Amino acid sequence: MLSIVVCVKAVPDLDEADKIRIDPDTKALTRHDIPLVINPLDRNALEAALQIKEKGEAHITIISMGPPSAGNVVKECLALGVDQGILLSDPAFAGADAFATAYTLYKAIDKLDSVDCVFCGRASSDGATEWVGPELATFLRMPVVTMVREFVEAGGNSWKVKADIEDGYRLVQVEMPAVFTVTHTANTPRTLSFSGIIKARKKEITTWILDDLGVAEESVGLKGSPTIVSDLTVVESKRTCQIIEGTLEEKADILINKLISSGVLL
Repeated sequence: MLSIVVCVKAVPDLDEADKIRIDPDTKALTRHDIPLVINPLDRNALEAALQIKEKGEAHITIISMGPPSAGNVVKECLALGVDQGILLSDPAFAGADAFATAYTLYKAIDKLDSVDCVFCGRASSDGATEWVGPELATFLRMPVVTMVREFVEAGGNSWKVKADIEDGYRLVQVEMPAVFTVTHTANTPRTLSFSGIIKARKKEITTWILDDLGVAEESVGLKGSPTIVSDLTVVESKRTCQIIEGTLEEKADILINKLISSGVLL
């Protein structure tokens, strides 16, 4: 049976993004009291795994790193059809950059019996570095294909995928096991069903803390992050508005002359 791991991030709900603040001391995002949802691109990664499962035998494990409230995101994944949910939750994991996040996910995946492939979203809505997938592949010593838009042949010792490049795509054949980062064009993520919610009640979430991964506190979270934000500056954007008076013809002439004088029109 194919063993698929999908890495899912719990991110702040974009509808309440205006409440996100930056801690002046740690230079990290503060997301207290903001609802967490599944990272949009991770939904595409999960949907790709679920579609492969529907075509053949597969076991899907979801791994998410976050605060205890991220457990709701794991529960949602279980309701969508995931077989096993693992939440990496420990205060030591907080403040992790892409490198420390990838390392923590790697240590979790390394605890599993066997893994045939790992799916990640191309990027997260709150960080958008696109680094976690490739860095995770480096830790796992697996090949990685980024920007996957279609799984052409998924099965056996080698898979074929289409991956986006500028003005087109490349057809890649990759030896398994491998890591894939998935784009939003790969599929349309499914929504929750009542039957899925009922089935998820019988599934338990496994929570792993720092000691379960067997790593030093200095190697994870903010302490294990080589990315350092040295300073923050608030940029004020000020704009002036000028109302053009006159008839439609006069307004058009004035506007055209202003655009020409500013170099917008030649």
